[in-house]
Amino acid sequence: MATCMMYAIDGQGWLHGAARKLSPNCDARPPGAEVEVLIIHSISLPEGRYGGPDVERLFMNDLDVGPGGYPDLKGLRVSAHLFIRRGGEVMQFVSFEDRAWHAGVSRCEGRERVNDFSVGIELEGTDHGPFEESQYRSLVAVSEALLQRYPALSAERLYAHSDIAPGRKTDPGAYFDWGRYRGALRLRVDGMRGGEG
Repeated sequence: MATCMMYAIDGQGWLHGAARKLSPNCDARPPGAEVEVLIIHSISLPEGRYGGPDVERLFMNDLDVGPGGYPDLKGLRVSAHLFIRRGGEVMQFVSFEDRAWHAGVSRCEGRERVNDFSVGIELEGTDHGPFEESQYRSLVAVSEALLQRYPALSAERLYAHSDIAPGRKTDPGAYFDWGRYRGALRLRVDGMRGGEG
């Protein structure tokens, strides 16, 4: 997966080059908490239909939850740090320095309250089909920026939503190619280090 895309994260936790919308569904991380793990999700609204505004509306509490919309999502308050569309466009809803409400009831590395110490990235997609090359390119570039910015995060601490909420969540599903993602990320990270390791 050849790519020269690069991102940088500023001191306030914002990704340069990403479109920005400020979700109200976030709060401060607990004192002393830092970014240690990355959680990969997938989402589409309606399921399997891409390119519309409804995922953004969900994260902004502006989704139609009436009878003609998504009544099952009424009262839901969720967000992610990033949303990566099918074409690879990246949108940031919450600063990485803050806690996005993405993990729900979950457990990771023996700890609960996963939102406290994680970054959540949503890929536009479903459990039932493959993701796009452009999404992998953006995800790898964003992941590299996160690894450079947050020293407690490592290439071994990347998880699926289904890993941290088994039985409750299934995303990003069997079509997400972890080997492709991890392999491309390792190439990028090794390249930045001059081939060490």
